[in-house]
Amino acid sequence: MEGKITNALRAEILVNALPYIKSYTNKIIVVKYGGNAMINDELREAVMSDIVLLSTIGVKVVLVHGGGPEITDLLDRMGKKTEFVDGLRVTDAETAEAAQMVLAGKINKNLVNMLQIKGGHAIGVCGLDGHLIEAKKIDERLGFVGEITKIDPEIIYGILENNYIPVVSTVGCDNEGNVYNINADTAAAAIAGALKAECFISLTDIAGILRDKNDESTLIPEICVSDTPRLMDEGIIAGGMIPKVECCTEAIRRGVKKVFIIDGRVPHSILIEMFTNAGIGTMFTGANQ
Repeated sequence: MEGKITNALRAEILVNALPYIKSYTNKIIVVKYGGNAMINDELREAVMSDIVLLSTIGVKVVLVHGGGPEITDLLDRMGKKTEFVDGLRVTDAETAEAAQMVLAGKINKNLVNMLQIKGGHAIGVCGLDGHLIEAKKIDERLGFVGEITKIDPEIIYGILENNYIPVVSTVGCDNEGNVYNINADTAAAAIAGALKAECFISLTDIAGILRDKNDESTLIPEICVSDTPRLMDEGIIAGGMIPKVECCTEAIRRGVKKVFIIDGRVPHSILIEMFTNAGIGTMFTGANQ
């Protein structure tokens, strides 16, 4: 493929991308990172490269990550059974400690290191730092699973102002010192809203919102948030996609201008969505856009 790309075509690609690049320069974008893009080596390399490129051209990228499978793996090695209620991990004090170790420790620092290797400058933080994410218990049955009560983005602004990429793990806290495991989609959307980000990008393991879940050619390229209840009623938005879409609509309501659900299985999907006419996933917009 490399040999088929002429210099003229390379130049055309760059020229066509220029208006998009200018529209995002000095703007904040939040990327929620998880799924196959996180565990597949090739995809992980592509995501890290995309983020470093964006940062290099003046886009202020905030990377928010999850890590559910690695938490489960650690609990398995500890001999601790993982239980779920309504899709949420039951989190006792020991599980909360394990989640903090995995998210704020291993995964967060590995991502920071990868961004540095790719030529970027990154700093890892978690929701405990500067009380970035304050939370309370969602349900006593779930233990230390947190519902966000407040986002204080000052620490993120400070990192961005010093031209570093903030890498945020979704561990929250309360004023009594309790630590909470926070859903990464929920946390990323809330952070994007608090930052009034230009856009919020959620990497998923599907092409986007499909009219027919078995046919990727039925991708819906753009959805107004006011239409999401109807799409849920029709069963087009269903199952595990419902909470993701709810996070997207909440981000729009909190002031984020554009929200994308894109296919994290496609290398460089972030760049394709941001800098081309065609895009690659589903864009959510407010009613007045």
